[in-house]
Amino acid sequence: QIDPKDYTFSGLKDETVGRLPGKVAGQQFIIQNCENCSIYIFDHSATITIDDCINCQIFLGPIKGSVFFRDCKDCKCIVACQQFRTRDCRKLEVFLCCATQPIIESSTGMKFGCFQYYYPELALQFKDAGLSIFNNTWSNIHDFTPVSGENNWGLLPENAVVQDYVPLPSSEELKAVRISTDATRSIIPITRGRRQKSSDESCLAVFFAGDYTTANARKLIDEMTGKGFQLVQTKEVLMKAEDAHRVFQQCASEFIPLLDKGPVVALEFNGDGAVEGCRSIINDVFSGTKVFVSESKASAAQDVDNFYNFADMQMGM
Repeated sequence: QIDPKDYTFSGLKDETVGRLPGKVAGQQFIIQNCENCSIYIFDHSATITIDDCINCQIFLGPIKGSVFFRDCKDCKCIVACQQFRTRDCRKLEVFLCCATQPIIESSTGMKFGCFQYYYPELALQFKDAGLSIFNNTWSNIHDFTPVSGENNWGLLPENAVVQDYVPLPSSEELKAVRISTDATRSIIPITRGRRQKSSDESCLAVFFAGDYTTANARKLIDEMTGKGFQLVQTKEVLMKAEDAHRVFQQCASEFIPLLDKGPVVALEFNGDGAVEGCRSIINDVFSGTKVFVSESKASAAQDVDNFYNFADMQMGM
């Protein structure tokens, strides 16, 4: 028998509370009327609602459905979810991983950054919640109630450090979770999203489904960012033959047989020389793996547009 009390934090003040991995196990969770609290849900859940919280620091592990903040103010959060919504909130700072377009409504002073966090159980929790680490539209915010001449939201500073916003838990029980907030260890690849690109040259790389797709994609990200290129966006999505013709054009026939195995993982890198840099890493490091890479700087911008226009339609953006 499930006791709702085990899945609720209510009316707390000046406390550090949380749930360890395995303790929520896909149930829904409620957080309400908390003030000056540090709250950590180190597990996956179905949905989470957060109401009337003030000056709290909140970490929420992967949420299969939606997270909904209502009437909250001055909170700092790290959140991974399928859907993100706020209503009547003021001054929330959120490091976000969201599979669909985040929505704010009647909310002001909202700031967003890319989710970055690691602990050993997190990868499996993403899987259990049905979330892909590559589908993250953290910066593509939709403001339901825009005010003419005002901006209700913006992005956190690029060099924002997670731990300065949501410190590691101080309670003995929660210290057992082996957390790293080092950006290079983050379970989610850190993307630039809607931030200004540094160059007019981007490159598209697409990995096809197989045993090592995630590892290969991460390896390419490490190699490219290690050379000073920037990861703009990532996407994991199923493709059909007609999509391949639209995206891969002349070389579609080479890749169509690979589409039946499962979703593709696409990466957009940016920086002067990105195409040449990416092609040489693919040749050196992934010589035995079939990967689509933009041919030239001239075609790359079109590749990126073709792929992400198709992907956004797929995801219903």
